[in-house]
Amino acid sequence: MEVIPLSTEEITVLRNKTKGTQHSIHFNNAGASLPPDVVIDTITAYLQEEAIYGGYETEAKYQAELDQTYDAIARLINADKDDIALVENASAAWGTAFNGIDFKPGDEIITCEMEYVTNLLGFINARQNHGVIIKIIPNNDQGNFSLSALEAAISSKTKLIAMTHIASTAGGMIPIVAIGKIAKKHDILYLVDACQSAGQLPVDVKEVGCDMLSVTGRKYLRAPRGTGFLFVKKSVQDKLKLMVIDGFSAPVVSLDDFTPRNDARRFELYEKNRALTLGLGKAIDYALNIGIDRIWQRVQYLAGLLRQKLGTMTGITVHDFGAEQCGIVTFSVDAVDSILVKNKLADKHINVSVGKAISTLIYMDKNHLASNVRASVHYYNTEEEISKLCEELAGLIGN
Repeated sequence: MEVIPLSTEEITVLRNKTKGTQHSIHFNNAGASLPPDVVIDTITAYLQEEAIYGGYETEAKYQAELDQTYDAIARLINADKDDIALVENASAAWGTAFNGIDFKPGDEIITCEMEYVTNLLGFINARQNHGVIIKIIPNNDQGNFSLSALEAAISSKTKLIAMTHIASTAGGMIPIVAIGKIAKKHDILYLVDACQSAGQLPVDVKEVGCDMLSVTGRKYLRAPRGTGFLFVKKSVQDKLKLMVIDGFSAPVVSLDDFTPRNDARRFELYEKNRALTLGLGKAIDYALNIGIDRIWQRVQYLAGLLRQKLGTMTGITVHDFGAEQCGIVTFSVDAVDSILVKNKLADKHINVSVGKAISTLIYMDKNHLASNVRASVHYYNTEEEISKLCEELAGLIGN
């Protein structure tokens, strides 16, 4: 089906409904996007009602709307709402799933060089505590993940394939759909970190074929900080240990035993920020109303334009590799520290981020990068903003 591009008029309307675009040029969407005004209004209105009527009373009033957040997430990733748990962030989601796996000595975990630091820490912790073996599939010289190398690495001891779809400090992408087919063929648990993916491009858990998927709200979904969710396929839920339990996650309790909930909310705890839950749901609805396919088309266009412009500039090196690239654009400025670049741009009200080596340790070490500048575009950014960024960088190089 043909994707209808976002028009200039639509972009203007969307920017007018995002106050932050009037105050800065925001190219830090892989860190935290600027939320739509309606998301902030939803959160603050709920908090005001809590202050007047009480927290439990306000929750009861908005229970239907709070439950609809699960429906919105299910629509976003093509899942069943009973397979969704709300958590504070992607790291909490990923850790809940990963640490719930019953690892035994000698079990193997296969991952990629783009894995995020939190996930690497999880692997190392599992190796130290359970004696698991970690296998890393490196990208080839073109920056592409090798499916044949993955197949060759699988053995009878392989317990988990864990992949970060989009890395923190690089613009390349891991082929999670193709990997999912391999995981299914070998009947291996498959965990995907989609914290940079959701909201930027279509993510369909049925197409991906994953058993577990972790997402944060603050990045491309334009939701508030402190929000996220975990998808766990129904057939896998009983296979994961519960790391923390309360009367919400296990509502049937005796002095001798307990029974967990019969859905993924068993991985939640009762107490959470209801205002932020509403904000997350509103942000997802906002993205779905625009159309994830249209968002992805716009993000690809802007990222491609930025890479093209940066690639023509003397003194700038673009570091993105691979056949598939996303809205994260990474680069370095010759003889200028990445933090200084970030700070100089901030003085001009241009927000970028610094990709640190620790964030994507294997990839950064392999490519001898101590850091890079990360400019991550979203659909509300404009061609004029990209030109302004390049203009300021040219001035920085000239100085």
